[in-house]
Amino acid sequence: MDAEREPPRRSNPEYPRGPSPRHGSIPASRAALAFLLTALLAPALSPAAEIIEQTIKVPVTLHVPGGAELHQDIAVTIIREAATDRRPFLVLMHGRGASQAERTAMGLQTYPANSRYFAAMGFVVLVPTRVGYGVSGGPDVEYTGTCASKRFADGAEIALGQVRQVLAHAQRLPYVDPDHGIVVGESFGGLVAIAIAASDIRGVVAVVNVSGGDGGDARKRTDEPCRPDQMRETFARYGRANRLPTLWMYSANDRVWGPVYPRQWFAAFTHAGGRGQFVELPADKNNGHYIFNRNAVAWHPAFEGFVGRLELVNAAR
Repeated sequence: MDAEREPPRRSNPEYPRGPSPRHGSIPASRAALAFLLTALLAPALSPAAEIIEQTIKVPVTLHVPGGAELHQDIAVTIIREAATDRRPFLVLMHGRGASQAERTAMGLQTYPANSRYFAAMGFVVLVPTRVGYGVSGGPDVEYTGTCASKRFADGAEIALGQVRQVLAHAQRLPYVDPDHGIVVGESFGGLVAIAIAASDIRGVVAVVNVSGGDGGDARKRTDEPCRPDQMRETFARYGRANRLPTLWMYSANDRVWGPVYPRQWFAAFTHAGGRGQFVELPADKNNGHYIFNRNAVAWHPAFEGFVGRLELVNAAR
């Protein structure tokens, strides 16, 4: 189940362009985290700096479990301030539609308000529309199985592979600092962000999970996602291999996961060795699962505090 989306954008298929450690150890050096903090807090440009948005094609190769190797281009939207210096990156991961029709209708993922907020902080924002969604199209490679038997990690691994290849491409862009950046994901994208925190991807120094998970349907199974026990075990698996600081944010009235399971998942992650912070966001309208887009000011303080403490996390070790 995915979070609420912006209205689908029908785009030209050519995507026209515009102007190794375990728990307790972090592969990014203390200097890397300090650099990220300094870059984000330094007022390099005025608050009214021009924002540039462009969409490019990035070729990806995927190894789908039980299937053939898949080669395909995906659309990646880049939102950044007009600047000549290299900036830290932020990969913004979208969620997952419950049906093929919903996934097709996702269009080109850009998160206009949130992307501009991140860009104004000094990030180069990279928003991949992954294989199987919107204008990128292709097969549903992130399918995690029936409700009775889920393979959450399989779908997350496919999405993680796309992030890895998008960042490898971004390393060649003159305005991206490839050694300093974070990943932010909502809904299914939040699950992928935690999977990334258990991996080793160049430059990623922290991740943020907003309303993360998979297998939910607020209309048919309010507060009761598919196989929350398997999700708990999946997060525990990521906790055992966790490499980075993580921030988890869930609304008090998330009707996709309910009020209990997100805290259980976070507890499984930390008890297995993961390092993270859980923040309960306020209730939002009839379903707080959509808070990332509908009420961004509710999560801004926690996000800004997390980014501001990245250096302190390392200094305290």
